[in-house]
Amino acid sequence: MSIPASSWDHIRSFLAVLEEGSLSRAARSLSLTQPTLSRHIDQLEASLGGPLFTRSPRGLIPTDKARMIEPHARTIAASAAALTRAASGAADEMTGAVRISASEVVGIEILPEMLVPLRETHPGLAFEIVATNQSSDLLRRDADIAIRMVRPQQGALLAKKVGDVRLGLFARRDYLEKHGTPQSLDDVQRHAIVGFDHETSIVEALRGTGLALDRAGFAWRTDSDLAYLNLVRAGAGIGICQPGLARRHGGLVRLLPEAFSLPMETWVTMHEDLTGVARMKVVFDHLCDAMSAYVRSQELPA
Repeated sequence: MSIPASSWDHIRSFLAVLEEGSLSRAARSLSLTQPTLSRHIDQLEASLGGPLFTRSPRGLIPTDKARMIEPHARTIAASAAALTRAASGAADEMTGAVRISASEVVGIEILPEMLVPLRETHPGLAFEIVATNQSSDLLRRDADIAIRMVRPQQGALLAKKVGDVRLGLFARRDYLEKHGTPQSLDDVQRHAIVGFDHETSIVEALRGTGLALDRAGFAWRTDSDLAYLNLVRAGAGIGICQPGLARRHGGLVRLLPEAFSLPMETWVTMHEDLTGVARMKVVFDHLCDAMSAYVRSQELPA
């Protein structure tokens, strides 16, 4: 069994089928014809000695062999993308691509306004923003720089803590006018609470604050941070929010700040091998300064 040396296209096609669940959708996503993509899968299966997908009414289902090779295929894809970014600009020049990973909320609500001025100063930069709640593997080069709300555990990373974002309880003013303002954490339980659909690490952290949380008691449930934030902004009920984001929506009111304030460590990280690349170091330092300023701004009255 061997994989042909020219198989990068085959691996890329394999990952597209994994993600899309059908040959036609995968072909469209890669701008290939379906026969070409199908041929890639056939050739990869022949080289690996067995089928990678089975057909079902729900589409193409990956076999055990496909699941076994998936992490290796993703490592190859990440390395290929990192190679392309590395080749996009010289190490000592302020040109080329920088891939930044952050949570949904940070990547969409916070990062853009931080990066726009930097690109105005250095127009040769190209930014790739990955807004995801999954931690990007910087050692595998899924991203060049990551902003994380947990302490990095991997070695070989340059990591700088920029402070603690303290989450608070918020509700829209007109919701409080209709339903009353809670005077204690116990009062909060009698309101419509915007909550989570599945158990997450933040749910466990919240239980240590004295705010009893139970999925059955949530009036609204979502695991999307953006949907969560916009439910609070829409006046659906009481939810947890960063004060800086609450200030952007003038109708939100902070509740019980002395009784509820949940700190979230905030780190800017990148692979230590990238410190010698001018554009990476400049973007890293800029994000450290900008995120530090953002964290400090959270302490202002919301």
